[in-house]
Amino acid sequence: MTAEIHSPAPARTRRLTHFRPDQLAWLALALTLAVLIIAPLSMLVVKSFTHGTTGGFTLENYVTAYGRARHVQALWNTLVMGLASTVLAVLLAVPTAWACTRTNMPGRTFVRIALFGSFLMPPYLTGVGWILLAGPNAGFINQAWTALTGLEAPLVDIFTFPGLVLVMGVSTFFTIFILVSAAFELLSSEMEDAANILGAGPFRTAFKITLPMAMPTILGSALLTFLVSIALYGVPALISIPARYPVVVIQLAEFFSFPVRIEVAAAYSIPLLGITIGLLLLQRRVLGRKGYTAVGGKGGERRVTDLGAWKWAVFGYVMLVVLLAVAMPLLVLIMAAFSDSWVAGLSLDNFTLEHFRYVLFEHSSSQQALITSVATGAAAATLAISLALSISYVVQRRLLPHAGVLAFLCMSPFVIPGIVLAIGFYAVYALPPVGLYGTYIILILAFTTRFLPIAYTTSTNGVRAINPEMEEAVRILGGGQFTAIRKVVAPLLKRTLASGWILIFVPAAQELSTAVFLVGPHTRVVSVVLLDMSEEGTFERLAALGSVLLLIIALIVLIGVRLLGRDFMLRRS
Repeated sequence: MTAEIHSPAPARTRRLTHFRPDQLAWLALALTLAVLIIAPLSMLVVKSFTHGTTGGFTLENYVTAYGRARHVQALWNTLVMGLASTVLAVLLAVPTAWACTRTNMPGRTFVRIALFGSFLMPPYLTGVGWILLAGPNAGFINQAWTALTGLEAPLVDIFTFPGLVLVMGVSTFFTIFILVSAAFELLSSEMEDAANILGAGPFRTAFKITLPMAMPTILGSALLTFLVSIALYGVPALISIPARYPVVVIQLAEFFSFPVRIEVAAAYSIPLLGITIGLLLLQRRVLGRKGYTAVGGKGGERRVTDLGAWKWAVFGYVMLVVLLAVAMPLLVLIMAAFSDSWVAGLSLDNFTLEHFRYVLFEHSSSQQALITSVATGAAAATLAISLALSISYVVQRRLLPHAGVLAFLCMSPFVIPGIVLAIGFYAVYALPPVGLYGTYIILILAFTTRFLPIAYTTSTNGVRAINPEMEEAVRILGGGQFTAIRKVVAPLLKRTLASGWILIFVPAAQELSTAVFLVGPHTRVVSVVLLDMSEEGTFERLAALGSVLLLIIALIVLIGVRLLGRDFMLRRS
């Protein structure tokens, strides 16, 4: 009788035996993340070295992209514009944030609510508002100036470099305001109290104590604003072309005119991506060497600074910011939407509802664009939150080795300008063999990737707040990991995820920089239709369509506030 010998199973077989289905799901999520982010960036680099005809390796694309003086000048102009706009944004946002959080300035709650309008209002609508206000021929300010003085020469001209910087600054300062306001609210008042006891006034205390303590946040938010400014498409498309001030995003749009030169566009965008990454690395290195520490006593009580009679001067400055950023452009947009002809001026005879009737019932492109913008924004927000929550759970619970790579990938779109991301998506998904150009899918994927860092940050903060012992209890009672997520994690995070969803939906429904290169004839979003209307000069219809979009977004935000009982980005009352 022959004895049967059982050899031990190979290590590879044992690993497959212990491979759980949930691990396969986690790996699928990781693969999805890689496809969304790594593939477009990799293809962007590959295309920049690929010959458009032969498909071979070449440096000709870089020669074409930067071989002309005006192309190089556009890059320099972009950096100058970004720096000037960021300086203006800091000057607008930081004093306003200080006044709203650290002082007894009157109307602080009103100012916060009013400035929230700049978050809801996309930059290109702000640009249109300022064109209606300060256009050299038909601008409201210049019309009033001519009526008062009889002078034909315009008082202001928005189609200049200072006009471009003004619109960029008031369009992008809100990020600095929110981040710096949060930093100010976390600071204890003890050091400020000590400075006041030693005889320092409120403004000297602010410059010597408060601002230095918040400097890391100020610098970080300023850098973020600079990166947004150099990649913003809508405002330069409206103002820089008439101002004859070429910038990178406009030059990239020229490369996408027929015939499309995707290889040259990729080469031209690589330095913009390199500048973005280099500045972020520089920021981390500079701030990493500095320590800002407040040594406190018993508690971290925060008391407002009494400005005395100066509170009205500060209030006046803050209201000027509200007027420039929100009130004036929004008011003039509404006025234009209800005007038969903006040039004809304000009168009852000029009042009409025709433009709203046109964009809502007659103009099929406007109707379809409204549906597309809302639908793609909602789909992208849902997909981004779902993907980010899954990845955040994997990272925080350490369900996969090297999970930190997933976190890095989720945050990496933060350093990718929207217009560069669009070129990468075009190179990967728009062209054959994939052929998604002009479909809703490519828009949703691009928007999802664009705003994934917001979703991941929101999800990570929520997952960190949940004690893993609650999930362990589910598993002890016989439930699996997915059961723990469905029964414990998701219900506890529903409010956090809903707020994150809205924070993604608002910019996704307004997105232009990414959409402008990816939309097709049947997938046009509102931002692109508005841009077309501005080129046609139909600003009254543009204002009507923009007002409808703002109303839809505002209603969705208000519903979220009502259901969740919180205001997302404003301080709780």
